[in-house]
Amino acid sequence: MIPQGILHRSLLLFAFLLLPALASARELPDFREIVAQQSPAVVKILVESRSGGHPGFDTEEIPEYLRRFFEFRGEPPGPRERMSLGSGFVLSEDGYIVTNNHVVEGADSVVVRLIDRREYDAEVIGTDPRSDLALLRIEAEDLPVLRLDEDDDLAVGEWVLAIGSPFGLDYSVTAGIVSAMGRSLPTERNENYVPFIQTDVAINPGNSGGPLFNLDGEVVGVNSQIYTRSGGSIGLSFAIPVSVVRNVVEQLKAEGRVTRGWLGVTIQDVDRNLAESFNLERPMGALVAQVAPGSPAEAAGIEPGDVIIRFDGETIDTSADLPHVVGLLRPGAEVDAVIVRNGRRQTLAVEVGGLDADDDPRVASTGGDGDSARIGITAETAAPETLERWGISGGVVVRSVIPDSPADEAGILVGDVLTLVGSTPVKDLDSLREALEAQQPGSSVPLRLIRRGAPLFIGLRLPE
Repeated sequence: MIPQGILHRSLLLFAFLLLPALASARELPDFREIVAQQSPAVVKILVESRSGGHPGFDTEEIPEYLRRFFEFRGEPPGPRERMSLGSGFVLSEDGYIVTNNHVVEGADSVVVRLIDRREYDAEVIGTDPRSDLALLRIEAEDLPVLRLDEDDDLAVGEWVLAIGSPFGLDYSVTAGIVSAMGRSLPTERNENYVPFIQTDVAINPGNSGGPLFNLDGEVVGVNSQIYTRSGGSIGLSFAIPVSVVRNVVEQLKAEGRVTRGWLGVTIQDVDRNLAESFNLERPMGALVAQVAPGSPAEAAGIEPGDVIIRFDGETIDTSADLPHVVGLLRPGAEVDAVIVRNGRRQTLAVEVGGLDADDDPRVASTGGDGDSARIGITAETAAPETLERWGISGGVVVRSVIPDSPADEAGILVGDVLTLVGSTPVKDLDSLREALEAQQPGSSVPLRLIRRGAPLFIGLRLPE
């Protein structure tokens, strides 16, 4: 028999050890209320395509042992039909529904299934491939709805929750935290208009288009894509932030298409050498490599070589930040751009232009060997056909690069066309020599060049 005193002390010790665990458990979020209240407004989207399929989730991807859980509407598709699925959520009581563009892209029919298993044929009101969003409408009334977060104050480390239909498993709930904000994920067309939310929430095929919630039960994002090597979640999930969702949905609802802000520049990041060349205290901003003729940037006085460090009051830390800010602005908006030109800050007034859904935002170009041993290249004045091909008025073509030379270390390649040294235009070999001679030995100077038709700035450190 255990003595009374020892038993008492043992119980006190056990309670002492257990209390921190209980306190920690109480601090963890309880998602039950959010799930119960918000699930009725989450929908499953079934898509049929008779034209060879589309980028949505194909039911053929479902593992064999899970296929019995997936319910088709009507008869299973024939050999020339494809069924795919995604998720979405109800935005208004009269039947407007948000999902991903890639869920419904190329669809011949779209069916929305509610939590009570009612099904409705859906009309695609409009899509926006650039943001990967789509707006649907079903003929229904008094539907449960979700609210969009109005504060846009989501922070890294915050708990978030997803509800969707991964692999056709309806109303699956997963949770995690925000891993990063403002992630840049350029599309195949090298467009970058969405500052994605990165989370470690388990997202899988079929979750696309479903809502991402904060702990207040508000939608903070639309689940869009994952990074994976296996086809399933590895903790790298990306959602479209509610600021983009709100902007796109309003336009799709009103016009059936999206027009976003457009500046008309080709930009690149600023590395350490370029930062020193432009007298910046650190690598920052979006370096303008090219300005489109007739663009808002040209009208505002922005020039190649300018570094945009603030736009519409938002700090531009990297080049990826600029399209995120510009894309959310309404065409015609008048904003300030803070630039660094020749080492000095200037503020320019910019009237933002408009980029329609079908517009190509890429900036279109318009319009005997010499020895530059100082930087380690041989070059020749660009031939007229080269100038015409790349739409430039002058330049020199690099014919060879000496290994381990300043040019080699800077990344200059054979075939590059040098058009600017610092702020001095390069028209021919003579102007290149003069521009280089005007630079201080040992200094870092920005060079503008054309590489395979694309303008580019690099930082070159001159020898002592």
